[in-house]
Amino acid sequence: MKAWGKVRTELVKKLARELVERFPDKFTTDFENNKKLVDTFTNISSKKLRNRVAGYITQLQNQKKQNKLTNEQK
Repeated sequence: MKAWGKVRTELVKKLARELVERFPDKFTTDFENNKKLVDTFTNISSKKLRNRVAGYITQLQNQKKQNKLTNEQK
């Protein structure tokens, strides 16, 4: 049985995708680094929202990294 993922609002996903699209070489798989970058590139005043965006960016970067590894193995 597959575990259910965490639910994220469309706002978090949209902000994260836009930031990754604008600054593709800045974000990494490190949450702390991404948190600082989100703080720098946006004017999000809510710490909770900033952390959720940074967490989703981290997840996207991990997925991208995982996809590259599987494509290289083929």
